[in-house]
Amino acid sequence: MRRHEFRPGKLVAGAVLILVGVLYAGDAGGAWETPWFVAIPLVAGGLCLAGAVALLTGRVRRRRASRSDADPA
Repeated sequence: MRRHEFRPGKLVAGAVLILVGVLYAGDAGGAWETPWFVAIPLVAGGLCLAGAVALLTGRVRRRRASRSDADPA
């Protein structure tokens, strides 16, 4: 029983934001030094990647749905 549809774009976005949070948590805890400007390209790149994954997933799902509608089996 599936409770909801799997959304890989949201998974990618969440993973990138968790990575940024871990980087800054390590910096705050004194484990390593993270420059303040590292978050901007990581978040922007991660959101662009998540958008591309979501776009690709949507196209694949639409294509599969149109095939199953056209298939009289």
